[in-house]
Amino acid sequence: MAAFLPAVLRGGVDVVQLREKNLDDEVRADTARLMVPICRDFDVPFIMNDSPELALAVGADGVHVGQEDVTVARCRELLGPEAIVGLSTHSRQEFDNALDQSATYFSAGPIVATPTKPGRSGTGTAYALESQARSDRPVFVTGGVTADNIATLVELGLRHFVVVRALTQSATPEQSARALRRALDDALSAVAIEPT
Repeated sequence: MAAFLPAVLRGGVDVVQLREKNLDDEVRADTARLMVPICRDFDVPFIMNDSPELALAVGADGVHVGQEDVTVARCRELLGPEAIVGLSTHSRQEFDNALDQSATYFSAGPIVATPTKPGRSGTGTAYALESQARSDRPVFVTGGVTADNIATLVELGLRHFVVVRALTQSATPEQSARALRRALDDALSAVAIEPT
């Protein structure tokens, strides 16, 4: 992590989330404590997955929760109104319910089946596009995003993306992050949207 994280940040990653479903809290906290100062050095938000308690303990900028985790309201109680709180959604009903909550952003997907969400089938891009159109907050697309397909996704109308395997499985993560960033920025420029 001490080598990987700075590499992808140099490559252009602009938000980092620690998502380790199978590690115990102590290991996740130790990993987060390594990651937080690196993210600070790059002025990039660090998000803890699933646990607002761990987010608070490690000084994270926020937390991302799923449908089976603690509520957004509970995250706000623990972390305060300025914290970043993300909420996963996988269906129209979940997204309808999410809109009434005080999440900072939502995720929609996975648009294709992915090993990072075992047992969950892909929702397709239509769900992500519909969610984005109905939201007053950013909607991040999950599932299978790569430098090769991100331009197509932008052309469809999607704007925010979660990337896992394209970076974590890369032998050259900095170059992979740079290729993704370049592809995203070029695609946004082509549709006359300023890259963020």
